Amino acid sequence: MKQHRSTAYRTFVATVCLLSLSSAAEGAESIRVLLSADVSRLDIRTESPLKMTDSKGSAQVWHTPVQVATEEKGFLLNGVRVPEEQLTLQAGEQGLTLTFPRTAWKLNGAAMSSDDSGMVVSVSGIVHLVRKGKKFLVVNRVDIEEYVKGVVPAEVSSTWHPEMLKAQAVAARTYALYQQMLSAAREYDVAATVQDQVYRGKQGVDPVILRAVEDTRGLVVTYQDAPIYAAFSSTAAGLTEDAVNVWSKDYPYLKGVECPFDLMSPYYQWKSSFKIDTLEQNLQQQGFSVGKIATITPFLFSRGGRVAKLRVLHSGGELVLRGEELRKAVGYTIIPSTQFAIELIGRDVVLSGFGAGHAVGMCQWGAKELAELGYPFSAILRYYYPGTELQNMTLTNAPIPPSS
Repeated sequence: MKQHRSTAYRTFVATVCLLSLSSAAEGAESIRVLLSADVSRLDIRTESPLKMTDSKGSAQVWHTPVQVATEEKGFLLNGVRVPEEQLTLQAGEQGLTLTFPRTAWKLNGAAMSSDDSGMVVSVSGIVHLVRKGKKFLVVNRVDIEEYVKGVVPAEVSSTWHPEMLKAQAVAARTYALYQQMLSAAREYDVAATVQDQVYRGKQGVDPVILRAVEDTRGLVVTYQDAPIYAAFSSTAAGLTEDAVNVWSKDYPYLKGVECPFDLMSPYYQWKSSFKIDTLEQNLQQQGFSVGKIATITPFLFSRGGRVAKLRVLHSGGELVLRGEELRKAVGYTIIPSTQFAIELIGRDVVLSGFGAGHAVGMCQWGAKELAELGYPFSAILRYYYPGTELQNMTLTNAPIPPSS
């Protein structure tokens, strides 16, 4: 419940909180991370007073825990009406611990630690709440180096070779900078999920991760002095893929290279199945006009042997899908990659395949093996992103849009 203190006390505490915050989220290079876009309730805890600022710049200080929900004309904070469409929350150096309902993270597709009340994530920086109808967005504005510290252990294991961890840190930083430079009109720069790259706040950050990020501080991969679209995925299981074959966009530095280095990946070979009814429903929800499906036939393959296009015969005619569209419709975990063959089709479709992810850019398991063979992170990055070089992020130009 809101603390009833004098105006002078509230002003004093707010001033102390504001001065105690480092420039990490304000002065340094920061990035806006969408933690979840479909939140109905959020529980907040901090070790110091919570500073809440409205759209007019007026600040109030709260003592946590604070529960945030929406109401018809704004937010409810511990049941107290706050008639605002947006709120900004910040605390001291320890940051904020946020607990989301499990349904918010199920929809968001990211894995966090959990307790009995929901999914928990601890973050530094600032948290913006943006009301959208009966729910709200939660966006974490955080120093880009702190963001990278939260991405690396969410994407790979901290037990992997230090040079691979450095390569992952540089790729994550590059991807973030690229997106930030192109997202001025959006309410966030990157999502905290596989939609962009997985971010779990402070979870999993250990001394090994800190060293990898600090040893590469500020470094990004560039092409013609601009940050690249630093795509990466788990396991190529063969050639990496040309971006144009996956996204119909031609990036000059995202060209396929040989990758015989990921044989030890647990995702190198797989078998999976899904129900044809699920595919029909999901395609319809995604706007495809499709009836009862009779057959699914791959008919166009990439240079790397992946399914580029499939022909879907259904009761309403014929539908041509890209391989990645099928993965999206069925689920990225159910169809780990587009390097597959259809073994059986009935009301259940059985696939056998190789690799995990879109296979564009850096192969994480391949980079792990290269690091163990003695290659430095700089060589690993140059191999998977041909024609690029490393630069400090402060010296880069705006990204070059891809040609279609």
